[in-house]
Amino acid sequence: MEYRQLGGSGLKVSALSFGTATFGGRGDFFSAWGKTDVAEASRLIDICLEAGVNLFDTADIYSGGASEEVLGKAIEGRRDQLLISTKATFRMGEGPNELGSSRHHLIRACEDSLRRLNTDHIDIYTLHGFDALTPVEETLRTLDTLVQSGKVRYIACSNFSGWHLMKSLATAQTYGWTRYVAHQAFYSLVGREYEWELMPLAIDQKVGTIVWSPLASGVLSGKIRRGQPAPEGSRVQQIGSEGLHIPYEKVYEIVDVLDAIASETGKSVSQIALNWLLQRPTVSSIIVGARNEEQLKQNLGAVGWNLTAEQVARLDKASEIPTIYPYWHQRPFAERNPLSVPTYL
Repeated sequence: MEYRQLGGSGLKVSALSFGTATFGGRGDFFSAWGKTDVAEASRLIDICLEAGVNLFDTADIYSGGASEEVLGKAIEGRRDQLLISTKATFRMGEGPNELGSSRHHLIRACEDSLRRLNTDHIDIYTLHGFDALTPVEETLRTLDTLVQSGKVRYIACSNFSGWHLMKSLATAQTYGWTRYVAHQAFYSLVGREYEWELMPLAIDQKVGTIVWSPLASGVLSGKIRRGQPAPEGSRVQQIGSEGLHIPYEKVYEIVDVLDAIASETGKSVSQIALNWLLQRPTVSSIIVGARNEEQLKQNLGAVGWNLTAEQVARLDKASEIPTIYPYWHQRPFAERNPLSVPTYL
């Protein structure tokens, strides 16, 4: 396993991390992802640790806390062998203060996560989304307090816009508070908008990227292609074309190239899609999930080798999407604004 620096911090994380959204399976939404119990979770964690994976990702909202509970029980006796990342901000109850990034909610959310995980600290505490109603000063001071107390080691954010992240970083610097070392973001061959604003920001500010949904909910798993619809009951079928935010025809063009490279390399479509991401700038770790051991072992096969520059270029071309303003206007000025060009390799 390869280990990478997490942004500008001193923490090293495995290039592949394990996502536990399939743990618990409570409620209609998350039960469609998976219903992994403690026994199966323990076996999956065994496989990850044997492969060198050291980062395990969850969130309070996953199955209403059940994912954290299952993870906590599955790692009993080996907490010191791994890093835990969990998230807060989304609604966890019916009351008016049961959501957001206020001091009131974050302190309670952190305490609840610690209890469910049965641990005394969270290695990476992540805001699941941006709370525009709470002053960033209140949020960041609260997170800094959690770090100073020892309950949290590092902080990160997820699904922020560029200005959300930059305002937060500037505020933390102004007051000398703990800064975000990572941004958990959606990024894949079928979702490259991250490159327009967030990747240049991450390069400039040394913020590591932890990628979620690198296979776009299974779209890049090799299960769909021209003339082969999504399997019945799969997440791909559930989200439909609107959930992809990209036309199916474009998906097929990308999968055509993935299939061709799979034939050349002997690797699976999903392994190639993950390996492409591992070669992108700012990427510290990619979250992979699995409903079973077979899926997990296949995903873990994405490391230990690299696509050639020519294969990467073919995937770049197939997955390129039209840019929006002001990014298309900035690109010709790459002589003085090099980070405006999305292909940094």
